Amino acid sequence: MSGIGGRFGAMSRVLVASAAGSARALVDSGSEGSEALWRFGVLQLLDDYDSVLRRDGVSVAARVFADEPALTGHSGLDAAYAALACWLAHRDGWEAPGWARDPDRVARPWWFVSDSAYGRAWALAQSPGEFRIRGVFITDTALARV
Repeated sequence: MSGIGGRFGAMSRVLVASAAGSARALVDSGSEGSEALWRFGVLQLLDDYDSVLRRDGVSVAARVFADEPALTGHSGLDAAYAALACWLAHRDGWEAPGWARDPDRVARPWWFVSDSAYGRAWALAQSPGEFRIRGVFITDTALARV
């Protein structure tokens, strides 16, 4: 697979937008808590990105985040998409897209993915910088994939 025009590359251009659209449906339903929004809105996108990365390489995987996703109606998720793009760019050596550096993509109020007081305390101490500066607080295992 050598470019964005291939089967998987074309799909990768819309993954962040698709994730945001699916997350919007969860937010609109009002039936999901923070941990479910994280799992279905963010971790599924991370899994999709990692799959593209393994299959097609860094340049194609970076395109997963090329187009700005629509806002979901949940400022924590919107900030998390920006934080994830920046975190992955740093981890994998590509330049984060401009939309991910938008200072308005900040969780208001701060979003603690964990609903427990214990989890919130750990998240304050452990959240990666890309997330922390956007008001999204996660534990050090929140991005771990097995």
